[in-house]
Amino acid sequence: MSKAYFSAPQAGAAGISPVHGDAGQPSGGASALAGLPRWDLSDLYDGPDSVRLATDLDQADEDAQAFSRIWQGRLAAVPGCELAQAIAEYQRIDEVLGRAGSYAQLLFAANTSDSDVARFAQSINERLTAISTHLLFFTLELNRISDDALAAQMSDPALAHWAPFLRDLRVFRPYQLSDEVEAVLHEKSVTGAAAWNRLFDETMAGLRVRVGGADTTLGNALDTMSSPDRTVREHAAHAIGDELGRNVKLFSLITNTLAKDKAIVDGLRHYPRPTTARNCANMVEDEVVDALVQAVTEAYPRLSHRYYALKARWLGLEKLEYWDRNAPLTTQDEPLIPWAEATRQVMAAYEGFDPRMGTVAKQFFDHAWIDAPPVPGKASGAFAHPTVPSVHPYLLLNYRGRTRDVMTLAHELGHGVHQVLAGKQGYLMSSTPLTLAETASVFGEMLTFRALLDAQSVPARRRLMLAAKVEDMLNTVVRQIAFYRFEMLVHEERRKGELLPARIGEIWRQTQVESLGPAFNFTPDYDVYWTYIPHFIHSPFYVYAYAFGDCLVNALYGVFRSGHPGFQDKYLDMLKAGGTLRHRELLAPFGLDAADPGFWQKGLDVIAGFIDELERV
Repeated sequence: MSKAYFSAPQAGAAGISPVHGDAGQPSGGASALAGLPRWDLSDLYDGPDSVRLATDLDQADEDAQAFSRIWQGRLAAVPGCELAQAIAEYQRIDEVLGRAGSYAQLLFAANTSDSDVARFAQSINERLTAISTHLLFFTLELNRISDDALAAQMSDPALAHWAPFLRDLRVFRPYQLSDEVEAVLHEKSVTGAAAWNRLFDETMAGLRVRVGGADTTLGNALDTMSSPDRTVREHAAHAIGDELGRNVKLFSLITNTLAKDKAIVDGLRHYPRPTTARNCANMVEDEVVDALVQAVTEAYPRLSHRYYALKARWLGLEKLEYWDRNAPLTTQDEPLIPWAEATRQVMAAYEGFDPRMGTVAKQFFDHAWIDAPPVPGKASGAFAHPTVPSVHPYLLLNYRGRTRDVMTLAHELGHGVHQVLAGKQGYLMSSTPLTLAETASVFGEMLTFRALLDAQSVPARRRLMLAAKVEDMLNTVVRQIAFYRFEMLVHEERRKGELLPARIGEIWRQTQVESLGPAFNFTPDYDVYWTYIPHFIHSPFYVYAYAFGDCLVNALYGVFRSGHPGFQDKYLDMLKAGGTLRHRELLAPFGLDAADPGFWQKGLDVIAGFIDELERV
């Protein structure tokens, strides 16, 4: 099935760019939106009624059934060269399904409020589930091969090529159920978690908030909370709270149901804790994640607590309200940045780092691989979707002409470059774990920020840029760990019984107070703001990957700035490796180790250093 990287709410997909809090970018003017590109999905299929799409699905169905007849029950007994052939055929069929799934997901992302598109996406999802049922035996049977038998088969060089795929697959071996149970869980997924995800998506797309005397989408209302006018921010915040509050029972039902569903499956698989499945998928040890969470929570006082105390002073406030968190530090409107200028800035940073990376990045602008305008009915946020190696990635943005939008472009373009370079590993081994998926995106964002900061000679403007960067880093590290803590508490308590909306709100406020600190005053209407975060619905415990990636890149960028020999070559090799190497192997050439207790401090020290500089201004 399609391996998708999403930050916008998408059924069956995982977020790649963090939800940066309760507001995004202020709405831009028409000049910033002029000439914004729309993507062309015809490289996948030329429409929902495409003859090729129908043919591909029919052929994949036939091939999957034939594959099952030929290989089921034989995998442990065949020589390594034949097992390698089977994996190659499995990859070929799975990529066809991934192509169809990618098309449906992307079409829906651009048209979430279109009932015909939603129905088409659901029908494709159901068809793919039915076809892949014939393939389900394959990975289950591979995991039943004994270690000794597989080692003998792996002596064949043809099978050795697939070692990373088999290594990652067998991580789940201790938690695998019988074929019959796995088949039932797989087939019922379309009427289980996937259906609740769809309900969440469609409900969110249909929400309307009264702001400034007019009804607008939730995304646009959230954008208003970055207004330089505090009264405007407050009115928008209360209006959003009112709308979310009217729907909180539904969102609580969705959350309770999905948490219970996960607890049932986790219990069947004997996962020791709610996060184990996610950590296995991320190919990261529980202890490494625990060390990250501990390092960040212990750093709350010297990071977020300290910064927001500074911000309150800069804004002349004794206390910040929750609608002040994303307030700009100037009352002057930020000049809108046209798309052409944003493109120039990002491309200059990428090409300045290494021309080879610039060449890959340029393809996204030369071709219709980006969908940029914030139009009605489009998914909020931003994402990069790798689709399949035989095609190319696509980027979805909601560009409003602000500096933060330029950073988002740099971020998602990093994902796209990574996905192009890793595509050479093939469909089964190109995708990285979520913990490493942020590497190129955050690195590309840092390259762009540093280039813009170095070019800025006006002290006041540099201060604003530094403050904005600190806020983004706090949103990516501190806020995401607070989200993770919220999820942990909700899932653990849900195992004892259903949580009322008020109780979920209490947990939300608790984790927000812990992470943001004494500079804030939180009013009760903020207790419903947990409801719109899509990661809680689509990708439980995904969010720590943002903090993992940001701290990792901060440490990696420090190595780059120190003049590490051959850094660019090693960096590009790391991206090209895709999912074939684990984090220890990828970081070793740079002298870094995420298992080292001091590793996370290196990343957090970068944020603290920026705050130190702001304190001196």
